[in-house]
Amino acid sequence: MLRRRTAALLVMLVLVAGCNEKPTAAAPPPGPVVRTDTGEVSGTVLKDRRVFQGIPYAAPPVGPLRWKPPAPAKPWTGVRQATKPGNRCPQNKNAIADLGSTTEDCLVLNLTTPATASPEQRKPVMVWIHGDGAIGSGDQFDPERLAVDGDVVVVTFNFRLGIFGGFGLPGLPGSGTIGLQDQRAVLEWVQRNAAAFGGDPGNVTLFGVSYGATSTGAHLLTEKSRGLFHRAILQSAFTVMDMPAGATYPGIPALPWYGWTTTKDAETQGQVVANQLGCKDPATALDCLRKVPVAKLLAVPQVMNIFQPYALGNDELPPDPVRALEAGQFTDVPVIAGTTRDEHTTFVAFFRELAGSPVTKANYPELLRTAFGADAAKIAAEYPLSAYRTPALAWASVLTDRLWAKAQLRQNQLLSAKNPLWFYEFADRDAPLDIPFPPGFDPGAWHAGDVGYVFRTAAEDKTMTKPQIALSDTIIGYWSAFAHHGDPNRDGLPAWPKFTGPATVQSLAPNAIRPVDYEREHRLKFWAAIA
Repeated sequence: MLRRRTAALLVMLVLVAGCNEKPTAAAPPPGPVVRTDTGEVSGTVLKDRRVFQGIPYAAPPVGPLRWKPPAPAKPWTGVRQATKPGNRCPQNKNAIADLGSTTEDCLVLNLTTPATASPEQRKPVMVWIHGDGAIGSGDQFDPERLAVDGDVVVVTFNFRLGIFGGFGLPGLPGSGTIGLQDQRAVLEWVQRNAAAFGGDPGNVTLFGVSYGATSTGAHLLTEKSRGLFHRAILQSAFTVMDMPAGATYPGIPALPWYGWTTTKDAETQGQVVANQLGCKDPATALDCLRKVPVAKLLAVPQVMNIFQPYALGNDELPPDPVRALEAGQFTDVPVIAGTTRDEHTTFVAFFRELAGSPVTKANYPELLRTAFGADAAKIAAEYPLSAYRTPALAWASVLTDRLWAKAQLRQNQLLSAKNPLWFYEFADRDAPLDIPFPPGFDPGAWHAGDVGYVFRTAAEDKTMTKPQIALSDTIIGYWSAFAHHGDPNRDGLPAWPKFTGPATVQSLAPNAIRPVDYEREHRLKFWAAIA
């Protein structure tokens, strides 16, 4: 059971979100001092912005604090130099993201403010949750353009990942939700401290990509985060997405949730891991596990991915996100939410083509039968191999439409029943690549390919065409206008209609920003009939 569940969780974004991260430039000398509720910090002053890095928002979760909700940060005396990033949270290196760490003292955040921000001239605050739940750190995203051009304060941060953030064990308070609680601790820190940096705690936008977008969805669903943010942006969330058998990785059975687990499953998996680590007595397992070195925890095969998803059905999250959304049990705030045009190419490339299990003309029918049973022949007729350059792209198209587009439309229909919502589709099929797709594989508008357009750096300026830079400027304009006013529309930007149906989705592509019929583009009437 553990092996099957472990393999299933490999389909999570263990390779994707971390590789969209962008290193920041070396920091100039420190600048003026700002007083927080735990002590003074000195950041870096540049011509157009100020940058503060590595500020503790909670106590180091070490020893007896491992797997406990975030505790208050210990106050310090003197001025703390906030001129370089803090430690990354524990994680394993992988072939794409060389971000390994064994340091639990990692609950830190970073702020970038426009030069004009001050306690008297407060700017909207945008709090970014990085993607994935097994790798990454906030400092890997450079918000220079978003902060300066958007005239907003941007907060990025580190939170506990994998086994450190999603671990469950019978009797453990908060089983499967500790990382989510870290994220809320950042929002609480913003409420207490943003004004001192020139941010407006009464105007906070929570946004994220992929796993970070799904986490943003979790904060919409949990009552405990209400009042801590006032807008939300979800980039490629899988809040209501399921997974047909074999849809992402060979041999994986169908799962009801792509991005969640249950508290019971998290605790069952936790007990299995405890047994593997020699902590077999349920009465002492937690104390025993808190003494296990980080490196030994990380060495358990796939342990970060096993505990990547947050757990449903507890004090934090409802047992069923769809039913909660249908009942209107979510925070009433304006929302931007969308996907990329070709979400699943990334997963086919990495978990099939590069993993040695390529999609072929011979096995395409069997893949359809495994995933969709008796409907396979209908789907093969709707997505014939003759219509695609390769079988891999045919399979990616099937799953982009069935998994991502179907779920995104459902999510946004439910959210928009109560909240004003703007639906987008990132559609630049020539977006610069941050990850090594197989030679000859056409990634299209790949999963998380829009991140570089929000967090554009000088490096992107060298790889993007002028129309792509203009698209990035527009996206930054939309996102920041939304942060300012709760509506992405402003003078100088293409009009973006509020979502009222599938024909009011805004397609974002170079020289082609306009509404698109999302339902027709992704054949969602066909999939509604398939069920």
